[in-house]
Order: sequence, then structure tokens, then C-alpha cells
Amino acid sequence: MIQLPASPDAFRDATWDDVLPYYDALAAVPLDTTDAVVESWLSTWSRLDTLVGEAGSLAMIAYTGNTADTAAEQAYLRFSMTIFPQLEEQGVRLAKRLLDLGWSRPDLDTTLRRFRTDIEIFREANVARFSQIEEHSAAYQKLTGGLSVDWDGVAKTIPQLQPYLKSPDRAVRERAFRLGADAYMARRDEFADLFDQMYALRTAVATEAGFPDFQQYCFAAKHRFDYTPQDTARFHDAVRTTVAPAFARLMEHRCATLGVDVLRPWDVSVDLNADEPLRPFANVDTFIDRAKNIFQRVDPELGAQFAIMADEQLLDLESRPGKAPGGYCTDLPFRGRPFIFMNAVGVPDDVQTLVHEAGHCFHDFATHRLPFTWQRRTGHEAAELASMSMELLAMPYFVAPDGYYTPDQARVAWLEHLEDVLGSLVHIASVDAFQAWIYTDPAGADRDARDAKWLELRRDFESGVDWTGLERERVGRWYRQLHIFELPFYYIEYGLAQLGALQVFRNAVHDAGDAVAAYKRFLALGGTRPLPELYAAAGVKLVFDADTMAELVAFAEERIAALRAGADAPFQGVMPA
Repeated sequence: MIQLPASPDAFRDATWDDVLPYYDALAAVPLDTTDAVVESWLSTWSRLDTLVGEAGSLAMIAYTGNTADTAAEQAYLRFSMTIFPQLEEQGVRLAKRLLDLGWSRPDLDTTLRRFRTDIEIFREANVARFSQIEEHSAAYQKLTGGLSVDWDGVAKTIPQLQPYLKSPDRAVRERAFRLGADAYMARRDEFADLFDQMYALRTAVATEAGFPDFQQYCFAAKHRFDYTPQDTARFHDAVRTTVAPAFARLMEHRCATLGVDVLRPWDVSVDLNADEPLRPFANVDTFIDRAKNIFQRVDPELGAQFAIMADEQLLDLESRPGKAPGGYCTDLPFRGRPFIFMNAVGVPDDVQTLVHEAGHCFHDFATHRLPFTWQRRTGHEAAELASMSMELLAMPYFVAPDGYYTPDQARVAWLEHLEDVLGSLVHIASVDAFQAWIYTDPAGADRDARDAKWLELRRDFESGVDWTGLERERVGRWYRQLHIFELPFYYIEYGLAQLGALQVFRNAVHDAGDAVAAYKRFLALGGTRPLPELYAAAGVKLVFDADTMAELVAFAEERIAALRAGADAPFQGVMPA
């Protein structure tokens, strides 16, 4: 068989001309339907993909860690614009060889189904288009990573404004809110120019592949075999009728607790029932050490895995100038290790982000045991179930000395998170509905129409907050949503997963040990089963309907009510019959 490099370092500075001969060699290997022959070939292909994939992940980590580093930018662009788009073409080429053999085995059924879809939708002309889209995505990262504001003579990144949004001083909160929104809207035309170009390219991709619109193309490309655009429209409607009223009730409570006449957008993040903003940690070392304790209490195996990441310096957590915004978990597939990137500034949301990304990491650790890289890949619906469930499973262990808070502070943090769960569903539905409109209505090509549609949808989904006179600032929210720019239609997955995670949480209220055990069984399956079976392994189901959604909203509101009444843990008590 083919001799492969010993490590991803061999591809660190590689061009496509350096990579292609390995795939040409795989394409030339004689094959028959003998299991040993095919499995050996698949193992080589899988190992090659992980070598190149890890080299590309390392390039992305370096660039997002410092978007001002031109050498890192060039390396990232070499992978994202040249190597990875052509790697997809080689994947289709080799998948055809496998499918033409007619060979299969049960644990590869979902992989083979994905291969068939990839072959059906692949068009050579789209390779260059995807390369151009990646170039625009890098430009978006650079633009957002370079944004800063002046705060009393000190340059602050946009993430570094978050603590001020939690200030008990309403004037400070308003100032931070307006500065953050203004930073984006001052560059609105640049963002709109980028999106115009991305929109045109994505529309051309869909047309080239024979789809009526980019939404239909994405459902195929994302291997959404188990639900349809019509199902997501049902999801939007269910959120309108069940979650939006619950969110309005939360905002009514917040308005009354704060003692203000109307709730403004700079009032939605300040901690209720806390004299001072919660500061869960003062430095990154404390942040990491307490996370180790929390995961150890959730499950010793998971705790050991997070400790490995800390020991091997696979965490880039603090915010700094030039660093790309947001957070992510990426995998280093050759060595079987995940990596967490985020912008921590010492607020409770940082804790939730770290716990969320750690859920992805535990998924990566579990799936690395599977023999082939394609089996380790899940759809985003399963990936986000891993992360969002961990947010809720870890929540009871936030109390010091092992965690971040005193008991009273923990109750504030728990309440904030459960309220955010409901608020996030409203946001998710509006983002997904916005993207569906953009790519299925011709008016989506018009930048002013996009802004107007965003305002219409936000008014439709989100009530209880007074945005009078702040239309411009409200528009700016969608320019901050990197998924809309970089990962189109990657958002409904968060909603499906959040509803799955609420079911995991409900199971944990009855028996936390059983819920964690089911969670780990789900993780270990990777992408070897259809989506409904993966959710079933975790003890949950996919939810699109209003009736089931209403049950879960009621459960969340009951937990919120219990915590407001003084319950000392999110798992306290059992759901009433």
C-alpha cells in the first residue's frame, strides 16, 4: 500500500501539487470486493485525510488566533481556498471507486449514503466558487477581528465590552451596547459588499448543481436526510407559538425586577438578584482549573479528557486584539485531539461557552475510537446535541470550591442560563427563517431588503424588549452572526439540539447517572447511525411540533420558577406527573 508521511507536519507548507499525488496513488490501487483489500484501502484513505485535515486545522487555529499575522493568513487561505476545495473533489473521485465495487458493511451504511449524495451534487465548476467563498469568509474574519472601540482611552475588542453590559449602572450598559453596535454598522457597507459576493456565488453553486435554490442545495450538502425545509418552517411556527410567549414572560419579569418602565436591549444581560456582576474567574488558569473539577464531577472519564487538553495546551481562551471573534472547537484528527478557541473576558457566558465547546471535545474523544474518519463525522444536529447537553449536565456543579460561584451566585448563573436557553430558541428560529428567506426569495439579493426583513422577523419572534429608535442597532445584530456569512444554514441544528438537550436535562432531573451514561453511549456512535437513532441513544427525540416544544418550554419555566423560589440546584426535585 501507499507510504504516507508520519505526521501532519509534512503538509504544513504543502501546496495542492504536493498533496495530489497521494490521492492519485489511492485512485490507482487495484481493488476487489475482498474485505481485507477494501478495508486496507479505506484505512489508508482515512489516514491521509486526517493528515491533511490536521495540517489545515492548525493553519486555521494560527490565523484565527492572530488575524493580523500575514504569514498565518496566507497559510490559512492556502488550505481553505486551494487544498480543501480540491480535497472534496478527490473525495468524490475515491467514493465513486468504492460505490462502483458494490461493497458495504453495516457500520458504514450512513457513510455510503453521504458518499452517494456528495457524488450526486458535486460539480467541478463549483470548486472555484467554493474557493472564492472561502476567501470572502477570511475577509469577514479579518474585518470582525480588527474591530475595536475606545473605552476611556483604552482600545477594547467587541468581546471585551461584555462585562460592561452586565454593569448595574444602566448608563454604562447603554454606552457599551451602542459602541458595540456602532462598530459593526460603521462598516455596514463593507459587510454588505462581502455578503453580496457570497450570495451570488452560493446561488450559482446551487444552480450549477441543479437545485432550485441554495436552501435545497444545503439540505443535500449537509446530508439532512431526516427532515426537510418544510419541517424547519414548522419549527419556526412552533417557536412563535410556544417559546416566544415564554420569552416575553421572562422579559416582563426582568423589567419588573430591574424596576424600569420599559426594558431596553442593554437591560437583557445584566444579572438579576446580584449586587455586582458575576465574575466567575479572574484569570485563565483559574478558569481552566475549575473547569477540570466540574467535568470530573460530571464524569471521571470526561474530566480526564479535559485535563489532557489542558496539559497539552489545546486551549486558546482569552480575548486579545487581532483575535477572531467567537468560539469554536475544531479537531486535530490525526492525533485524535480536539482544540478549543474562544474569547474569554471573565463573564458567566465564558463558562457556558467553555462547557459548550468541551461537549464537542468529548464527542471528538469518543469518536476517535472508530476505525475510519468518516464514521467519526456527525451532522451538526448531533454535534450540537453533545455540546448543549453538556452545558446542562455540568450546570449543577458550578458551586465553589470546585466550581466558579457561591451558592447564591450559582443560582443567578443557573437562572441566566435557563433563561438563555429559551431566548436562544427565539434567536435560532429568527436566524434560520432569515436565511431561508434570503436564499429562496429573489429580494434576498438586495442589501436594503435584507436589513428590512431582519427587522420584520425580529419583531415577529422577539417581544418584551423596547427597540424604539434603535432600528439601526437592531439591524447590526445580523452582521455579527458569523454563521450567516461563513456557515450558511448552520443554525437550525442549534435549535434541534437545544430541544434535545432539554430532554437530556429532564432525564437528569430524574436520574443524573443514567442521563450521563446515555449521553456517553450517544457520543460513542459518532456518525454511524441515522440522526433519529443517534438522538434515541441519548434518550431524546427530534422536535419540530408545537405540542412537544410546549412541554419542554413548560419544563424549563418550572425549573426557572423553582430556582427563583430558592431551590439550591437545577436538578432539585422531580418533574410533576
